[in-house]
This record gives sequence, C-alpha cells and structure tokens, in this order.
Amino acid sequence: MRTPTKTLLAALISLPFAINAPSAQTLTVGIAAPVTTIDPHFHNVGPNNALTHHVFDRLVERDERARPQPSLAESWRVVSDTVWEFKLRRDVSWHDGKPFTADDVVFTFARVQAGVPNSPGGFGGFLRAIAKVETPDAHTLIIHTKAPHPLMPLDLASVCIIARHAAEGANSEDFNTGKAAIGTGPYRLAAYRSGDRVEMIRHDGYWGPKEPWARATQRFLLNDGSRTAALLAGDIDMIEQVPTSDLVRLRRDPRITVTEVPSLRTAYMVPDFSRDGGTPLITDNNGTPLPVNPWKDARVRRALSMAINRDALVERVMEGAATATAQWLPEGTFGYNAAVKPRRFDPDGARRLLAEAGYPDGFRITLHTPNDRWANDARISQAVAQMWTRIGVRTQVDAAPWTAFVPRRTRVEYAMQLGAWGSSTGEASNFLVNSVATRDRERLTGANNNARFSSPVFDEFAARGSATLNDAAREKVWHEAIVRYAEEEPLIQLLQYLNTWALRKGLNHTPRMDERTLAMGVRQAP
Repeated sequence: MRTPTKTLLAALISLPFAINAPSAQTLTVGIAAPVTTIDPHFHNVGPNNALTHHVFDRLVERDERARPQPSLAESWRVVSDTVWEFKLRRDVSWHDGKPFTADDVVFTFARVQAGVPNSPGGFGGFLRAIAKVETPDAHTLIIHTKAPHPLMPLDLASVCIIARHAAEGANSEDFNTGKAAIGTGPYRLAAYRSGDRVEMIRHDGYWGPKEPWARATQRFLLNDGSRTAALLAGDIDMIEQVPTSDLVRLRRDPRITVTEVPSLRTAYMVPDFSRDGGTPLITDNNGTPLPVNPWKDARVRRALSMAINRDALVERVMEGAATATAQWLPEGTFGYNAAVKPRRFDPDGARRLLAEAGYPDGFRITLHTPNDRWANDARISQAVAQMWTRIGVRTQVDAAPWTAFVPRRTRVEYAMQLGAWGSSTGEASNFLVNSVATRDRERLTGANNNARFSSPVFDEFAARGSATLNDAAREKVWHEAIVRYAEEEPLIQLLQYLNTWALRKGLNHTPRMDERTLAMGVRQAP
C-alpha cells in the first residue's frame, strides 16, 4: 500500500542539511512502479515505456506537450491520401556501432504487428493502418495505408525501433539480459535487476545532443513514504509521482523543487463484459452468482456512476492533485469535449435506477485494484467501494501489487477492476483504439481492452475518425464519440491525474504530460 512513513519523514524534514549536492555525473531517480521488462514491444505500460525511451529511439518523438517532433525520421510528407514518405537520418549507429537503416524499421514493424508472445497488451494498434512498407533506399520509407490515416506520425511516436541484427529471433528475456537491448538512444543498458533497479550508461555515440549524465539509474521505490524519504535523505536526486500527502510540505521545502503538469492519464472503473453471467465475483446478497452479467445493462453502469462523488475523490483522496472527469483527456488536448461533464452525484437516483434495472436489493461484487501502480490507486478503489456499498452494491476490495495484478487481468479474471490509461499521443484516438475498440488481432485494435467491451458504434467512431484527414472534421468525430461514451459509460471515468515530480535544488526538470520520467529532461541548473 502507498502509506507514508510519517515518523521518518518528520525527522528528515527537520534536518536542514540532509540533502547533499547532486553528482555532476550520475542521476538517480526513484520510480513509483516497477519496470517489468526491457523488451520495448512486450507491454504498453507507462514504466516500461519511460525506461525504453532512454535506450531506443522512435521514428517520431513527442515533446513534453505530446507534439510530434523529428527523431530517427528527420522529415515526413504525405504523398497521397494513403501513402507517406519518411526520410531517415543517415548519421545514426546502434550502440554496437553498426549503422541504422530502413531495414531495421521493416523488421520492427513486422515484430510489432505479429505481436510478442504472451504480451499483456502490445503496440500493434499503432501500426493498424499500415498495408505495406517499401524501402527504395536505406534511408527512405514509403508507407502505404489501408485508408487515409492522418495520425501516422503520432502513432509512430509510440513504436521503439530495434535492430534486426541484435533482435532477430530474440525473446523478451534476451532484452532483459541486454543481449538484444541494442538501441540507438542516448543511454545503453548496463543492468536490469527485476524488482530493484535499472542502470544505464551514457551512449557517447548518440546522434543527438550529448547527455550530461554519465550514468542514469532508476530505482523502484513503490512505497510512497520510502520514495519521499529517500529524496530527503539525499539517497536519490529525484522522485516521480509525489505522494499527495507530501505535496504541500515538499513545495514549501527550500531544498526541494516540485514540478507538475496536467496529466494525459485518466483513472476509471472497468466492468467485465466478457461473461454473460455466472461469476462468483458478482452474486446476490446470499452469495449465489447472478444469472446474467449486470454490467451489460447500461442502467446499472449509470447507477454506479451516479453513486460516485468525484469531487470527494479529488479533494479527500487525491488532495487536489486531480480533476473530476467523464472523458479520457485533459482540457486543451485534441479531442477534449468541453460540453461533456461528469454525471451528477445522486445516490438516491442511483438506487432508483438499480431498482428499475431489476436490482432493488442490490448485489455483491469484488473490485480488484493494484496498490502500487498509480497514485492512490487502492485508496481510490476503497473510496468508490464505500460509495457503491451505500446504494446497495456491496463491494469488497481485493488489492494486490502490480506484478501480481497484471497476470490475472490478462487472463480476464476480474469482474470489476480499477484501470488507468495515459493517452501518450495527446489525441483522442489513442484511448478509443486501444481501450474501447473491440479486441481484434487482425485489425490490431483493442490491445488494452481489458473490459472486453465490444460495440460496432465505437468501432465505427475509431475507424472513421482515424481516417479523417481534415483536423476539424476529425475532432468533431472524437467529440461525438465522447458524448456517446459519457452516455453509455462502458468504462466509468473517475478523474484525470496531475503529474508531479520532486527534485533536489540545483537541478532543472521539464515535466511531461505523458508522465514519463526521463533523464533527458533533467539538467544541472545554470
């Protein structure tokens, strides 16, 4: 659980000189959730993506505001409605000195589209539009799409490029040992210690700006109190996901700098649509499994939503470090619909709606949640469980560490779970294609659809919006999709996070909306 070690923190905060000056050569960061693999294509999840960002490059990069920037592709252009040309950099070498070419990109795309064995949620959705790829020379890609696809540069910013000569025939463990983890990024993998840390060494042959840190280490400090204590003791230089209970104190501490930015990550409840009924995790009040799955009735989902006091979640659980929401992007991003507001807190109306749906006496459920992945994850789940219990849906919470939570989620063992998603593209299609669209291996949609929700209406929204070239027309499709989503609530949105970091004085940090903690975003203060 994320429980602050209050006594230790109080002692450390009282020490005026506990924090030493940072090393000019080494950066050590306290990470809030574990990296589970170095394989950049195995699991599309935040900690893994942030780590692999150091070792591997992408054709297109996103800046701190999720805007596309050149990377391995120095330029791109639309040749026709269904053809893109990408020009690749010529001055790029892999960590072992071999040259990067278009063939490595072709190899990468094939691996991602085929899917990594046993992946809990891959990256195929980002390449779903590609029909074929041509390489007229070693530094040119011609990408043909199945339909017009204006999102191509944004999608490619999520796919790490790997080396054919190092990764052909490799499995995920080969990346973890470093054998296949040969990238073009600013850092080389030095050591991966599962559950403990990842150590990286500066790649002096990097094609881009030279990094100031000779070594960059990510330590997995999952306990909130331990993470803050390590920063205050001077054991580390920086922490991510600042515990909400510590934010006010750290902001006032003259030895600490806190950086923050609205997050692209949203939290929501995930009902299981894969079953028609008969799960021991949804029963009547006597413990008998219900004959039908109540989540397939939109009235039940709306009742649960009406029972949630989102303002209380923001104020009491998140201590102001979030906003209530009914959609999946923060204000100011492409596709955000200002007209869509969270459903009004109305427990009496929720009880009436449950009765109308055939559950006047409610029922019992088990809500599963991680307790060390997202800020206040288990606390959010406990609070929602209490709110649901008050309207007659008696909710028991089963909390587990992230590493134990994910395998069961992959096997679709949860009737209701807490979920969260960061739309790293900063554009509404990301969540819709990956988490709402029907899970379909051929179309490469729904890779992270843990609810197993399926609706032709939302599939059509995803397909139509993704193929609409005009920006204004495309955003109108996303607005329509969000209105429909807020009405049907296939997933029950809760809140939008605020990304926070804390670092020692003497360092500057550029906060990112995609919440990635990157050594490349930390510099010595002038």
